[in-house]
Amino acid sequence: MSFLQVEALAAGYGGRQVLRGVSLQAEAGQIVGVLGANGSGKTTLLKAVCGILPHTGSCTLDGLPLEGLSPRQLARRCSYIPQRSGISVDLSALEVVLMGFNPQLGLLERPTLAMRDKARAALAQVGLAGREEENYLHLSEGQKQLCILARTLAAGGQLLLLDEPESALDFRYRYRMLELLRSWVRQARRAALVTLHDPALALNCCDRLVVLAQGRAQAVLAPAADPLEEMERQLAAVYGAVSLCRCRDRAGRAQLVMLKEPERETE
Repeated sequence: MSFLQVEALAAGYGGRQVLRGVSLQAEAGQIVGVLGANGSGKTTLLKAVCGILPHTGSCTLDGLPLEGLSPRQLARRCSYIPQRSGISVDLSALEVVLMGFNPQLGLLERPTLAMRDKARAALAQVGLAGREEENYLHLSEGQKQLCILARTLAAGGQLLLLDEPESALDFRYRYRMLELLRSWVRQARRAALVTLHDPALALNCCDRLVVLAQGRAQAVLAPAADPLEEMERQLAAVYGAVSLCRCRDRAGRAQLVMLKEPERETE
């Protein structure tokens, strides 16, 4: 069995079904990206996997069914980072990162010195060194996203679910963020499930790609190995006609480039 196993997942809102029998897998050490048009069910998928949203089907992590865990047990294993953190009170960046240790602490128990050291190191890791005491609410949207990422990196866990984490980041930090995720999943038995808005980022940084269309997993792609023609066909369901080509950057690393084909004029 794969490290993360999602089988026949179905979920929705107010009686309206959004996901319809989605299945996917992730091995330990892998980043699995999720691509899809608006309304295809990307956010719903993440919320269902981490137990925020009621669902049918099953989610198993490292052989353990997630549906049978208490909220506290689930929080120790899975971290969900939405597009907006929901934090609306005055907290320092360090205090926000320390919140990631709450599932490990008892009632009224305070973070240890070791936890505070981990939190500071995580902030430095994401590029926020020296901002530990700054008000989280005064940070830019991109810096807030990095702060929440630091919270997850510090606390550990086994599964990280991120909803379009690159949306508020500039070009440089988008790739830096994925590099941090890749390092994180390879440090222990971990995996990440990430919805992405940028297909170029997804093609070059994810081990697998799940293409969602109308609430179903239309395809699961392996960007490093699958034929370009097959990936072009599957991605067309999201982006229209596209062309892919393989090349190498100046350091000799393999890269995938995606170009949008011009729309054909109709007579």
